[in-house]
Amino acid sequence: MAASVRRSDGAATGRFYRAVWRWHFYAGLAVLPLLVWLAVTGALYLYKPEIERLLYRAWLQAAPERPPLPIDAVIAAVERQLDGRVTQLMLPASKRESWQATVVLGDGSRRTAFVDPADGKVKGSVPPGGAMKQVRDLHSLVITGSIGNALVEIAAGWAILLVLSGFYLWWPRSPNRALALRGKPRERRFWRDFHASAGALVGLVLLFLALTGMPWSGRWGRTVQAIVASNGLGRPPAPGPAPWELQAGHGGHGRETLPWSRQAAPAPAGRMRHGGSDIGAARAAAIATAHGLLPPWTMSLPAAPGAPYMISRTIRRADDARALYIDAADGRVLQDARYADFGKGAQAIEWGIAVHQGQQYGEINRLIMLAGCLGTLALALSAPVLCWKRRSGGQLRAPPVPDRHSARIVAAMMVAVGALFPLTGATMIAALIGEFIAGRFSRSRP
Repeated sequence: MAASVRRSDGAATGRFYRAVWRWHFYAGLAVLPLLVWLAVTGALYLYKPEIERLLYRAWLQAAPERPPLPIDAVIAAVERQLDGRVTQLMLPASKRESWQATVVLGDGSRRTAFVDPADGKVKGSVPPGGAMKQVRDLHSLVITGSIGNALVEIAAGWAILLVLSGFYLWWPRSPNRALALRGKPRERRFWRDFHASAGALVGLVLLFLALTGMPWSGRWGRTVQAIVASNGLGRPPAPGPAPWELQAGHGGHGRETLPWSRQAAPAPAGRMRHGGSDIGAARAAAIATAHGLLPPWTMSLPAAPGAPYMISRTIRRADDARALYIDAADGRVLQDARYADFGKGAQAIEWGIAVHQGQQYGEINRLIMLAGCLGTLALALSAPVLCWKRRSGGQLRAPPVPDRHSARIVAAMMVAVGALFPLTGATMIAALIGEFIAGRFSRSRP
């Protein structure tokens, strides 16, 4: 009797295993190309400072022995040379580095200018954010518009299913085989063990990257951001429109310098009116210094009546986040928003983003995230080899169709994941319908 129960349990487990295996196969088939793209661009972005120093070495250097001009004089010099309007100014922590200014040109295009603070001379300019901004845009596929960003969101959701199902498939029946690498490279068993062991080693990192990347996605990220902002979960209440809403010429670009949870938060409005006085960027910087906000920081200049100066700290650690809003008319500090002022939900998201970018805990953090990227590439390499090794009769084939009971359990788990991430959920439902139709068709054939 006991042996019969064990056989029954083993058969049920085997059927469920095959159902999970089949959807793990389909999930990988759907998102592996995108995951490779995200891994390559993500790995590059982890080394943003080093790559920028390599690309812009001559432009980034400044002579520390020469005192800088007043900030207002530097801004005026840049505007004369480029025949445009400075909307942002970025000051580094080191006196050996040049300043960077975001400039709107006469034709409406934007440039990031590298400026020698000693004489205000523009040493060179690049499109906004330079090469690494392009890498970041490639990573999120924002350059393709809403469709590309939606694809990244869908891929992240499927990646969560891929990792969870992969852990189930890997879970060792014997501790001695947890990270085994048996057989020879020409054998299917070797590639199965390699794929399983690589996934086990980096799976938690991949799951973390998928979850913490979601706040930057289009639909899901905006929804969560709006919930955080509207419920006071991520920032102190602040009256008035955001600077990018007042500053029509900014087109929303100023928000990128803010922590994630503040990008949807309203900023306090100042009192400057047409023809009114402006304290100037130099005094705004002095006020920031008096309040303990020292470089590196980014200053967004007011470009419309009532818009404040916004000075935000350039951060690596989430808990260093800070944004100071200064009335352009009289220099009053309208708001001093710090990480400690954020709600617990937003603090967790900010922390996740900082870890995702390899910044929160220094070099060890970056190396772990790099391992996640390299692990993704290893999984993407081994998956097609594994499929090729298990082809039958010269044809590639999917894992066997599971029984209905097991298929329903897996489908319910997929719907649960899809409920958390609606775009992914919509594609999962489409895939489940396709699987159902294919199953009915295959059973109806003689």
